[in-house]
Amino acid sequence: MTIPLMPQATAVWLVENTSLSFQQVGDFCGLHVLEVQGIADEEVASGIKGKNPITSGELTLENIQECEQDNKKSLILAKSITTVSSKKKKSPRYTPLSRRQDRPNAISWVLKFHPEMSDGQISKLIGTTKSTISQIRERTHWNISNVSPKDPVMLGLCKQNDLATAIAKARRTTRWKEMQQNSEMNKDSSSGSGIKYGLVRKEDHVEKLESNLENENINNLFENIANSKET
Repeated sequence: MTIPLMPQATAVWLVENTSLSFQQVGDFCGLHVLEVQGIADEEVASGIKGKNPITSGELTLENIQECEQDNKKSLILAKSITTVSSKKKKSPRYTPLSRRQDRPNAISWVLKFHPEMSDGQISKLIGTTKSTISQIRERTHWNISNVSPKDPVMLGLCKQNDLATAIAKARRTTRWKEMQQNSEMNKDSSSGSGIKYGLVRKEDHVEKLESNLENENINNLFENIANSKET
């Protein structure tokens, strides 16, 4: 049986503002006749404020007037205009307690290898807060000494598809274009300064060491020859 949204409050209003019978009010609100009589005697629902079913669209004035004239007629619940969406709101992804301690490591990895991603994207991807991301970036996190970059996919904090989608989305923004332009400008300025930066190859180090040894051997040879002539 379909009843109004607030049955007791509706019954209070009908008892106070209409001449409907207790049976009619009880049938419409899903209440027992004695309960409706208790409402009329202020023994039941004394602290409840009446709710007007006409303004809420649950009853029409014409239907109430018809039932007042004939107590054999029943009140008819009008079709509610308000529609309730059946689509459930997506709840935030639950992260097991055992994996939550890996979030700082995952944040550090994203900030290091994908700086084009915004804090909002990182927060949504890993399931963390923007304040935590700022603490990792500024190295003010309470456990920063133990934080090391680790792939969030390997840690099980997100899926590879989700990470790829987030990166692709970030690289379509003006933020990514500005970062690329700044990177090119930094390259040009560093090359024009005449100072070259790079990794030292192992071969270069070995060649330098062999050259030093060779020069040292030649110097020793000349010293031996000089000493032999003096003697």
